[in-house]
Amino acid sequence: MSSFLDPEHLVNTFGLIGLVVILFAECGLLVGFFLPGDSLLFTAGLLVASQVFTVPLWVLLVVLPLAAIAGNLVGYWIGRRVGPAVFSRPDSRLFKAEYVHKSQAFFDRNGNRTILLARFVPIVRTFATVMAGASLMDFRRYAVWSVIGGVLWAGGVTALGYWLGQVAVVRAHVELFILGIVALSLVPVVVEVVRSRQGRAA
Repeated sequence: MSSFLDPEHLVNTFGLIGLVVILFAECGLLVGFFLPGDSLLFTAGLLVASQVFTVPLWVLLVVLPLAAIAGNLVGYWIGRRVGPAVFSRPDSRLFKAEYVHKSQAFFDRNGNRTILLARFVPIVRTFATVMAGASLMDFRRYAVWSVIGGVLWAGGVTALGYWLGQVAVVRAHVELFILGIVALSLVPVVVEVVRSRQGRAA
């Protein structure tokens, strides 16, 4: 695993400020779609429980959801201002029109709940928030779903990591559990790839 995307390395190297910046970028800036948000949140809670990361849990449960919510709000306004121009650009090394189409389909299937549900789907959580702005979704409704999603996702995944970190077998094999969470966070991406290939074959 590249150290740049290794959640334990990121937490230990950049600390709380790094966590805030990474979450903000993943939730609000198109360039942050590849960042490991789920595994980063879980790892932060796990390392706090293991007393490796010396930040009080309550601080994480307040600051990390705020970073996720702030990122979403900025992403909305980016989409509102420059969304059509960004989404119509040709494919590049990082940006592909396919990401936009997948996010649009997710948006169409789930309606307002997209902003909540997308929090738990890598890549989609980055593009869906910008697309909400580009499609001129009512800001008040968007903000409500964004706050709910930010609290459930950032707070919930961090708390889950902390809770599991209290279990002796987890604490004794922290690295294995972190790898497991990274693998789980990639499952939605793999599912989407398989669906896409099946669709092309059909």
